[in-house]
Amino acid sequence: MKPKLVKAGICAAVSAAMTVTLSGVTASAEPISPDMATKLAGKTVFLDPGHQGSNHTENLSRQVSDGRGGTKDCQTTGMTSLNGVAEHTINWNVAQLVKTSLESLGARVVLSRQDDSGWGGCIDERARAANESGAAVAVSIHADGAPAQYRGFHVIVPQLPIPDAAADRAQSTDGLAASKSMRDAYLSSGFPSANYAGVVDGLQTRADVAGPALTTVPDVFIEMGNGANPEDAALLETDDGQLKHAIAITTGLVGFLLGAPPAGDTPVAAPDAGVDSPAVAPAPAPQTPAAAPETPAAPAPTTTTTAPTTEPAPAEAPAPSTSKSPTGTTTPPAAPAQRPGVNQSRTAPGADAPQAQSTPATTTPKAAPGTTKPPSGSSSKAPEPESENGVVGTVMELLMPLAKALGMDDTAITAELINLAYTLAAALFSPTD
Repeated sequence: MKPKLVKAGICAAVSAAMTVTLSGVTASAEPISPDMATKLAGKTVFLDPGHQGSNHTENLSRQVSDGRGGTKDCQTTGMTSLNGVAEHTINWNVAQLVKTSLESLGARVVLSRQDDSGWGGCIDERARAANESGAAVAVSIHADGAPAQYRGFHVIVPQLPIPDAAADRAQSTDGLAASKSMRDAYLSSGFPSANYAGVVDGLQTRADVAGPALTTVPDVFIEMGNGANPEDAALLETDDGQLKHAIAITTGLVGFLLGAPPAGDTPVAAPDAGVDSPAVAPAPAPQTPAAAPETPAAPAPTTTTTAPTTEPAPAEAPAPSTSKSPTGTTTPPAAPAQRPGVNQSRTAPGADAPQAQSTPATTTPKAAPGTTKPPSGSSSKAPEPESENGVVGTVMELLMPLAKALGMDDTAITAELINLAYTLAAALFSPTD
């Protein structure tokens, strides 16, 4: 059981003593500004934590539209990471932290599924829910299951044109801009670009992923990392690693929603539908991510969340091999402790299996935020858990790219990001029951 952190107590501690030094400027914690708490006011974000829990009786192989005139499986179970954590739980945990961050900035967040135990909807139902949500952007959160030697994140973009005119218009313009913003945020946060499956500069073009082809709002399909790779797994499986992913995703969304231009416009190679197969020879060498960010200041959580019953858009495209489980990995040990959800083993049927994912800049699990709780059976040595203040300090460092996306400069770090750091720490340490 994680330590119980009471948000009010944390904020009080911040107000009483927390200070942040950046570029020689020290800013004491002060009341949250209304401006930061409403930065994303009026914006709706649709979050789709990929896959679903095991407590359902749905037929995953039922055929639904793939958005291109064909059909594919309604859903897949997703992969199981190196140390036994189900992908649906990793996706769910990260989505909850992203939701907390976005709501603290004033955004309205709609979730494709309401828990991590039951059914979450077919890929077409999630796309329909995203389309009906009025979202400015939809994000499908996944993790891949490729051979263990491959690692890194990637953002899947649909091969154009898409038969549906509205989907084609959305994904060829704002959808591509949002995807590039996500890619840039991951690189800025120190995650390396995937070194396999035809990924070019963090982007992978595919025609076999139904979600984006069925979604008429700008869509981002992020594969956070390869759950079979030890370095990627260390971040996907742990609380602090999931927090790092959540901050990168939030940063990418904020950059897009507030109009920050993508760092680069490198054209994306358009591989064949099956290129996502982990067995394919590695494409371009992984991009060296930017150095880890520095300390920022956080917004106050004011949130209104509307969670629809329908499920969101993108469902991952099946990996060539009919299973999402990593090949060549040893039998995973007992599943580590995790926040919400049930650990479900999964072999991904062909419907929507994720791909290459990225892991933080550091090649060792220690790159993740301070409170790393390594999964049982992990080959990496578990770092000592840090205090909540230690966690907040680490979060502050990770929030630097977000501070820039919010229009702050290095000399204007105030209590805003400190408060967001504590909000995230509170969510991270909240009890699971």
